[in-house]
Amino acid sequence: MNSGGVSVGGGGSHLFSVDPLERHAAKGHGIITSMAAGNDVILIGTSKGWVIRHDFGLGDSQDLDFSGGRGGDQPVHRVFVDPGGSHCVATVLHPGGAETYYMHAKWPRPRILGRLKGLVVNAIAWNRQLITEVSTKEVILGTENGQMFEMAVDEVDKREKYVKQLFELTELREAIMGLQMETASIGNSTRYYVMAVTPTRLYSFTGIGSLETMFTSYSDRTVHFMELPGEIPNSELHFFIKQRRAKHFAWLSGAGIYFGDLNFGAQHSSTNGDENFVENKGFLDYSKLGEPGEDVKPKSFAVSEFHFLLLIGDKVKVVNRISQQTIEELTFDHTSESSKGIIALCSDATAGLFYAYDENSIFQVSVHDEGQDMWQVYLDLKEYAAALSHCRNPFQRDQVYLLQADAAFSVKDYYRAASFYAKISYLLSFEEISLKFIAVGEQDALRTFLLRKLDNLTKDDKSQITMISTWATELYLDKINRLLLEDDAGMIGNGLSGNNRSEYHSIVMEFRAFLSDSKDVLDEATTMRLLESYGRVDELVYFAGLKEQYEIVIHHFIQQGEAKKALEVLQRPNVSVDLQYKFAPDLIVLDAYETVESWMIARNKLNPRKLIPAMMRYASEPRAKNETHEVVKYLEFSVKELHNEDPGVHNLLLSLYAKQDDEKQLLKFLDTKIGRGRTNGPDFFYDPKYALRLCLKEKRMRACVSIYSMMSMHEEAVALALQVDLELAKAEADKVEDDEDLRKKLWLMVAKHVIEQEKGDKDENIRKAIALLTETNLLKIEDILPFFPDFVLIDDFQEEICKSLKDYKNRIEQLIGEMNDATQGAENIRSDINALAQRFAFIGSNEDCGVCKRKILTAGGPQHVGRSYTSVGDMAPLYVFPCSHVFHTQCLIGHVTRCTTPTQAAYILDLQKQLSLMDGRSTKDSGGNAIDENITRTAPVKTIRTQLDDAIASECPFCGDLMMRDIALPFIQPGEAELIASWEVKPQVATQKILPMTPLY
Repeated sequence: MNSGGVSVGGGGSHLFSVDPLERHAAKGHGIITSMAAGNDVILIGTSKGWVIRHDFGLGDSQDLDFSGGRGGDQPVHRVFVDPGGSHCVATVLHPGGAETYYMHAKWPRPRILGRLKGLVVNAIAWNRQLITEVSTKEVILGTENGQMFEMAVDEVDKREKYVKQLFELTELREAIMGLQMETASIGNSTRYYVMAVTPTRLYSFTGIGSLETMFTSYSDRTVHFMELPGEIPNSELHFFIKQRRAKHFAWLSGAGIYFGDLNFGAQHSSTNGDENFVENKGFLDYSKLGEPGEDVKPKSFAVSEFHFLLLIGDKVKVVNRISQQTIEELTFDHTSESSKGIIALCSDATAGLFYAYDENSIFQVSVHDEGQDMWQVYLDLKEYAAALSHCRNPFQRDQVYLLQADAAFSVKDYYRAASFYAKISYLLSFEEISLKFIAVGEQDALRTFLLRKLDNLTKDDKSQITMISTWATELYLDKINRLLLEDDAGMIGNGLSGNNRSEYHSIVMEFRAFLSDSKDVLDEATTMRLLESYGRVDELVYFAGLKEQYEIVIHHFIQQGEAKKALEVLQRPNVSVDLQYKFAPDLIVLDAYETVESWMIARNKLNPRKLIPAMMRYASEPRAKNETHEVVKYLEFSVKELHNEDPGVHNLLLSLYAKQDDEKQLLKFLDTKIGRGRTNGPDFFYDPKYALRLCLKEKRMRACVSIYSMMSMHEEAVALALQVDLELAKAEADKVEDDEDLRKKLWLMVAKHVIEQEKGDKDENIRKAIALLTETNLLKIEDILPFFPDFVLIDDFQEEICKSLKDYKNRIEQLIGEMNDATQGAENIRSDINALAQRFAFIGSNEDCGVCKRKILTAGGPQHVGRSYTSVGDMAPLYVFPCSHVFHTQCLIGHVTRCTTPTQAAYILDLQKQLSLMDGRSTKDSGGNAIDENITRTAPVKTIRTQLDDAIASECPFCGDLMMRDIALPFIQPGEAELIASWEVKPQVATQKILPMTPLY
């Protein structure tokens, strides 16, 4: 008989397969009695006290003698290996009693655990979270006599660190047949979970701290256990491990298999420290495994993720843990030497493998994607959430959704059915599903289906998204209309009941939320036509706002008289400023205060010039007398706060001031001179000619006077002011400061007006005119006499005439004094000139010329310049400066021409040349005794000599500006290239003679 598997359900692929792993595995050490596996390592215990270790990862095998050198049968009762395959524990039944050994993968031989001598160990629970390759950490051992011990072994110590008893079953002393342990971190502490099984009971222990603390606490509290009827000698407990965590458990009991999920993170703690960490409990009755009356109790079993592997007779039945249905039967090909069938099963949780063994052979049971059909299992049980979590492709998910949807549709739960139908992608078309709801008249469920369908579509399905969104929009509008039509009068405020009214508002809000979510996929024109055709103006405005069609929104609010809402829309940052200008005329008439406040908030974002049409429309409207003029307020804000310089804005503000009853604001505006202080800016920005025409039209004469004055038309300003107020005219006349004649003329205009046109008695007017003389120092009595009548008495202004004459007298005396002072100053100047002609200086005999360094008084000095210079014998002409520097004339000329500018140097040389030429002619003429001609030439020579003196001797060249300018000149001039080259150090070309080195010793 070949090893293999049979699919019980008929058809389909096998999830489990059997492969013979090793024949004659005991290798002459008896028969196989026990087996364990972990991390691709298997341990085989034999009847003669040997343990054979196979490491499939390393590909080696090791025979280990646990008999202690004794002969005869000494069967290995149990052999255990940790999930990592490093630590091995085995119990051997010797004739003298049981002994337990520990063996590390790196050791050549096992070591006996002396503290466990005589104890038969049936089960071990490893701490999977803490165990390492070099240390077992804490390990729990369950014994035949119902005791549990804690032990720890380190590889380096070569012996157990400690062995201590944790717990003992006293109420019903039975052998502990299976142990499992799990830990979880809670803050800085560790919570332990321990399960133990006997032939009839399953015990559970939990606690925080250490194992010893946990088990000690059960001296004061009840031990939790579950007892099932019947008894089975080979009771087993298994955890299914995934990613080093236990996910579910199963207990092979006398009555059946008790199983459940494990959730060690669940917070179900009670006050006494217990925690119920078992969820979704289940029970598999053995009667489901065979025919009635058939003995089908398993001899052994193993647990995979979704299945139980039950050893019944000589076959392994694979039972689905969820459906409890047998899906496969595995058979084994035994050797003829085997007296028994399969003894037991064991599992390698780390590698995900299972093993079966008889007395001589080992078989490997492999798992092949056992979860591939679990979605169907859960679906058959109508556990839809679990079925979806196990689906592998969209077609499987569609089947789950379809079954859910059909079930809901059949019970008329249309909304729920719509949600599931919307998730189907392949099994049913969009049209088929839509027709199902249309056929039963469920428009609301159809709308739900469309909305959920939109949620499941991807961004690439643009056309389908747009069409479905448009259909959903129409269904929303239809629903709203149906709610309105339910009332005969069609008025929602009075006709609809409370429930209908609530539903109406709810569906409207839902519709608006839908429009907001779908604004980018809905066709703008189509959607607006739909909203308009259904008469949903509010929703039309709302959608226009979403699509940033603000013109429609603002127009609607203005029609409704809701200026504040329209202004709120205009204040949004993405609204075009052109709409502000477009709707400004309507808004300012509708609510001037709010509109102007909005403009002021916008500040420089708005151009006040473009708002002038709106402001003029407002200004033309009649208003209450005490009402604040909002346009004036905004214009003042623009001019004063925003510093607006637009002439149109200033003209409009001035025109509004001019039309007010009170002239104060107008005069204040004219006197403010807003532009003053700005760079290259005028004093005002309005058009003065326009302002003058406007003020004349509105008869604002004081304002006209001010404007004339600003335009420097002072005569017109005074003339107009005399018609308004004499004091105003005087003030205007005094404003002229830089033109005394004009100022006097203006005061004469005032005086003439006072004398000739002022109302009142003529004598009184004359007295007023005389009083004007005291107000200004420009007018005298004689200036205003021509304006007096011919027959006026002098007595009225005798005092002023006398005062004027006295002033003339004082002025004449002042002029005589000034003339005497000028005469005396002229005499002093003539005396100084005569004194300068006699000025002299002492020159020492050892004095040197400042330029040539020769003795200044030595005869035969530098060649003289000409006869025009005074000389003593053969001594050259010279210059002496007050600072005591002395120069030969020729040396001074040469120095100054070198240091001064080229233009000045050419001028000096030209003067020197002219003097030289004149001196030559004079020498020739002297032979002819032409005395008269020489006399005539004296004057030009003196003139040239004076010019030359001014050019070279106006200041000392060593102490004056000429020396100061020399400081800024470079040491080497641009034209001195040859001089620079002469200073270059050139290397010698001549060969050097090399002298031999002579040693010093």
